[in-house]
Amino acid sequence: MKKKLILIAAVILLLACLFPIPFHLKDGGTVEYKALLYTVSRVHRLIDLDAENPYQEGVVVKVLGVELYNSVE
Repeated sequence: MKKKLILIAAVILLLACLFPIPFHLKDGGTVEYKALLYTVSRVHRLIDLDAENPYQEGVVVKVLGVELYNSVE
């Protein structure tokens, strides 16, 4: 019975590491989804009002702090 409770608690803890919490940044519309194991950022950042395209846009994916994907222009 005790092993079963430990297994259930471990599964619940692992699932809690996977659920993200959204953070809305005040840089033009960037949203970061952070969990304990990974971070996904949908970047929409204002960089220069005089440029042809004044925004940086893209997606950044990090797993355990290591950047795996970055499509920010």
